[in-house]
Amino acid sequence: MFARVAGFAHRRRWLGLLLWVAVLAGVWTAASVAGDDYRNDFSLPGTESQQAADLLAEHGAARAGDTVQIVLHDDGGLREPGVEQRVEDMLDEIAGLPRVDGVRSLYDDEAAISEDGTIGYATVMLDTPSDDMPRADTERILDAAQEVEGDGLRVELGGDAARLLAEGGTGAAEGAGLLAALVILVLMFGTVIAAGLPIIIALFAVGSTVGVIIVASHVFTIAEWTPPIMILVGLGVGIDYALLIFARYRAELVRGSEPERATVNAMDAAGRSVFFAGCTVILALLGLVALGLGSLQGMALSVALTVLVTMLASLTLLPALLGIFGSRFARQFTRRAERRTAKGKAADGTRWRRLAAVVQRRPLAALLAGTILVGALAVSALGVRLGFSDAGSDPADSTGRQAYDLLSEGFGPGFNGPLLVVTDGGEQAGAAAATALRDTPGVQAVADPLPTPDGEAATVLVFPTSAPQDEETSELVSTLRDDVLPELSAQNDAQYLVGGPTAASEDYSGKVGERMPLFMAIVVGLSVLLLMAVFRSVLIPLKAALLNLLSIGAALGAMKLVYQDGLFGIEGGPIEAYLPVMIFAIVFGLSMDYEIFLVSRMHEEWVRSENKDPSHAVREGLAHTGSVITAAGSIMIVIFGAFMLSPERLLQQTGFGMAVAIFVDAVIIRCLIVPAAMQLLGRRAWWMPAPLLRLLPKVELERH
Repeated sequence: MFARVAGFAHRRRWLGLLLWVAVLAGVWTAASVAGDDYRNDFSLPGTESQQAADLLAEHGAARAGDTVQIVLHDDGGLREPGVEQRVEDMLDEIAGLPRVDGVRSLYDDEAAISEDGTIGYATVMLDTPSDDMPRADTERILDAAQEVEGDGLRVELGGDAARLLAEGGTGAAEGAGLLAALVILVLMFGTVIAAGLPIIIALFAVGSTVGVIIVASHVFTIAEWTPPIMILVGLGVGIDYALLIFARYRAELVRGSEPERATVNAMDAAGRSVFFAGCTVILALLGLVALGLGSLQGMALSVALTVLVTMLASLTLLPALLGIFGSRFARQFTRRAERRTAKGKAADGTRWRRLAAVVQRRPLAALLAGTILVGALAVSALGVRLGFSDAGSDPADSTGRQAYDLLSEGFGPGFNGPLLVVTDGGEQAGAAAATALRDTPGVQAVADPLPTPDGEAATVLVFPTSAPQDEETSELVSTLRDDVLPELSAQNDAQYLVGGPTAASEDYSGKVGERMPLFMAIVVGLSVLLLMAVFRSVLIPLKAALLNLLSIGAALGAMKLVYQDGLFGIEGGPIEAYLPVMIFAIVFGLSMDYEIFLVSRMHEEWVRSENKDPSHAVREGLAHTGSVITAAGSIMIVIFGAFMLSPERLLQQTGFGMAVAIFVDAVIIRCLIVPAAMQLLGRRAWWMPAPLLRLLPKVELERH
């Protein structure tokens, strides 16, 4: 099949290229007309915070819009007549702006001004949720508020809508990553045209898929942060897959094959590896669907579609482009190989053979050294604390972060993340809760109960003494749910639920931890079965799974040290709750890619050799794939690492974690640990019990 597809695409090269151009143009025409309709789904069925939200909705207190805070600071005091008049005039102006449903002045509520009178906040009620608030309307509120600044008065804007002002596009990160990838490819192939083909493949695949997702967002729930993740993975995978095939194509040309035969041979060999490597990534991503966590499912399906389209582009568009430039490549690559030979330079793969020989002389030492090195980093992952970043993790110069810091200074660190206690017993049950909660350790203040419109339920705002991201706040949520509120409920038969964003973050983290074992079992189990069918081996898939888990552990450990513990001066805080499972799925699949690339070539050399020498197979397998794997890994590292330039903490953590995982996997595991393990396993590496041989389908990665 791979040979037939490659031959057809090579012969009908212009038709293939035009079809892909038509697909890309058609998809983006539809996307431009439709526009996007991204929606975040943070519902958590079965959790207490979701029950609290449902109870409020049942009694007519469902959220219609959100609020933003206008935070003011004046060392001379906010109650000074001149300052008060300026602030009141500004609030009157903001009350008439679009999307504003009302303004509650800080002078109408004594609790809205700090004890020393220097910090206060006015509350602006919006007519829409923060996620749907147009950026331009939020900027109008900020501009109107900051017009009164001066003479010691400082004004900042806080709230989720204000945080969105600090977010920027990922264009700079994508551009930096692609430029670095182009440099690596030019160094590898020696020509800009050859280096550009893998990037063209990635751009066609990612561009087409993002356009499809924009249209699909009108039908399915797709989060607004999904496209950057798609671009992140799609660019890395697309360049990698095209690079693997193109490297095999170059080798065929150097051996003297004609361009068409070189294309068919490359697709028939490397194309199979790309196909099964792509399948492992897709399987791993589809495992996220088993978690049943709202927006995470939409992201998983979107990224899986990106990988599928990338794989199809590598198998169809790349042969067409090779057909267009084949004659030029044949001249360039053969002349370059002849010049190297004339200068007496070592043949391709010589250095990797030497590395393999060094590892084979001391395989146990190499295995232990690599495992200890990676394992030491993975141990840190045991201390990962999951949660969601708030404005306290935003850039220090953003207005949302400035407002956050001022509110913490004036009203205490817990003011930015109050807990919402909901009761179905009305205002009387709410008053009982407020009394009990005021005496609870870890609680700084408790607001008076606020009844719902029908009077049948009530809410009580509880302000912790610690910040929303602090571990002490997590412990307070557990204390209220497990001890304080159940005792109160036993006394008056009212139901009490702890909700609000801070509690929802705890519930989300708990849900991820609860379903993680099932998710891991699905992903690892299916991947092991696929590799057993591909390699006709029991030990190789098990070894691959263990090493993949090790690289993922190292990535999470590095994320914990940098983004949780604050290494290198990074603002410390919890790891985004859905990142571990997302990184697990993506990195596990990509790690299996490298396993298939490397071990399939070892298996090819094993099958070809007359005496079935395992040492020869390991050495030649690394010699033929070492440079490709490290080049592919380098490209992924620079693309993923470039996303650390993004102002969004989610993308920073994602890019960093995946870059570390790929570095560990491509450099330490594939080039050191795997050759050592394969050398120690010897002929046993290719063993499989006869019953399993009969049960599993036979899948061939090599041409015979």
